[in-house]
Amino acid sequence: MNFEYYNPTRLIFSSGSLKRLGEVSVQYGKRALLVTGGGSVKRNGVFDRAVASLEQAGIAVAECSGVEPNPRITTVRRGARIARDEGCDLIIALGGGSVMDAAKVMAAAHYYNGDPWDMIYHGQPKPYLPTRALPVITVPTLAATGSEMNMGAVISNEETCEKSFVQAECLYPVTALVDPELTISVPQDQTAYGICDIITHVTEAYFNGVDGTPVQDRFAEGTILTTIQYGQRALADGNDLEARAQVQWASIVALNGWVNAGTNGGFPVHMIEHTLSAYHDVTHGAGLAVVNPAWMRFAARHRPEKFVQFAERIFGLRGKDADNLDCALEGIKRFETYLHSIGCPTRLSELKIDDTLITRYAQDTLRIIHDKHGNLPGRPPLSGSDIEQILRSAL
Repeated sequence: MNFEYYNPTRLIFSSGSLKRLGEVSVQYGKRALLVTGGGSVKRNGVFDRAVASLEQAGIAVAECSGVEPNPRITTVRRGARIARDEGCDLIIALGGGSVMDAAKVMAAAHYYNGDPWDMIYHGQPKPYLPTRALPVITVPTLAATGSEMNMGAVISNEETCEKSFVQAECLYPVTALVDPELTISVPQDQTAYGICDIITHVTEAYFNGVDGTPVQDRFAEGTILTTIQYGQRALADGNDLEARAQVQWASIVALNGWVNAGTNGGFPVHMIEHTLSAYHDVTHGAGLAVVNPAWMRFAARHRPEKFVQFAERIFGLRGKDADNLDCALEGIKRFETYLHSIGCPTRLSELKIDDTLITRYAQDTLRIIHDKHGNLPGRPPLSGSDIEQILRSAL
C-alpha cells in the first residue's frame, strides 16, 4: 500500500452558506461565468440568490445555462466561448455533477486553442492533459457525484456516442461551497439515483482495489451504511435537513480521494455504464443501479472473500467461511433488492435497453479504456465477452 494523497480544494460545508458565495468568489476573480443546468435553480430561487450574493461582492455575472444531465462537449465548447467573449476570470458551477464536470472542462478549455474533446480520454493515442484552468468554485445542488471536491470530469460526445473522463490536477475546484439546504428540493427519483452513485463510487475501489487496506475498507463500509441510513430518511422526508446533510457529506468523501486512498482500483462499472448512457442518455445513477449488481455477481465468482465481507458487514449475514460464494451472492441480492426498493431500476429493460447492441457496448468500452492485454481494468480484468455476459445477465 504505497500512495500519495493530495486535495487542495477548500471545503465550506454549512447550511445557509450560499449567502457566502460572493465573499468567497471575490478572492479569485471579478467576472464570473455562472454555469447551470436545466432550470431548477431558477425555478426554486437559488439562481437569484447566488447572483445577488455575487453582485453584492462586486462580481459581474455572465451565464451559461442548459447543461445536460450527461454533459455534452458541444455545451462545454459553448461555455468556453462565453467565458472568453465575456472576459471571465472565474467559473462558478451551480448545479449537480453534470454542471460541475462541464464547468471544470470549460475552465481548462479557456487556456487551450484546440478542441476540448482532446482532453477527454476516448482511446486516442495521446490525450491532451490540461495543466492550466480558470479557478472553479463548485456549489452542488445534488448529492451524487462528489465532483465538487475532485479533479475529474465526465463528458459525452453526442455525435460519436462516446462518454468518458479527464483527470488533471488543474481541475480541482479552488473552493467547494456546500450548502445542504440546496438539496431539499431534489425529487425522490434523483435522490435515489444519487444514493446509488455514492455507493457505487465506494464499491468500485472497495472491490477492485489492492488487498491489505483495512482502514479504507472500514471507511468504505461506514460511508455505505451512512448513505443507506440517512438516504432512507431523505427519501421518506425530503425536508429532513440532517439527512440531506449526511448524504451530501457521504457523497463528497466517497470520491474526494479519502475513502479510496491507496486502493489503486479501477472503475469498471462506471466505464461500462458510460457506454450505455452515451448511447441511450440514461441518468448515470440509474445506469449504475443496473450495472453494479450484475458486475458484482460476475466478480464474486472470481474473488468471493471480499463479497462475503461486504455481505457480513453491510447486511449482517454470516458466511460459513471467508470465501463462501452463497453468502457473497446473498449479499449482492440484498443490495440489488435495496436499490430496487428505493426506486432505482435494476434491469436494462427498465431503461428500455435490449440486447441488440450489447456486443458494440463491450467493444466501445474496451476501445476507450483497456490494459496492455486489451481488457477493462478491474478485479478481475474484463474481456469483451465478460462485459457482454455481465450485460446479458442484467437484461
